[in-house]
Amino acid sequence: MRYAVDAIYLDGYRLRMRFDDGSMKIVDLYPHLDGPICEPLRDMTYFKSFRVDHDIDTVVWENGADFAPEFLYEIGEDVGEQLPADGPSLRFGR
Repeated sequence: MRYAVDAIYLDGYRLRMRFDDGSMKIVDLYPHLDGPICEPLRDMTYFKSFRVDHDIDTVVWENGADFAPEFLYEIGEDVGEQLPADGPSLRFGR
């Protein structure tokens, strides 16, 4: 099982995420923003309001939308960079 350690907004609907194994992945969520809970995430300003919830180990939004960390890990494109899971934060302050 994988979990999200940190995430930053890149562009469009893409996040750069760091996972517990130290891997860095670019995750494009645009194809997955359907259904009533994810529809509000199509608003770019709202999409950018995500945060990493360390209680459930994934990115979340205020409306309750989230994605399983294993799913994010699976769909993420490896950027070939590894950092320790407890390495420096990538996140923008929120």
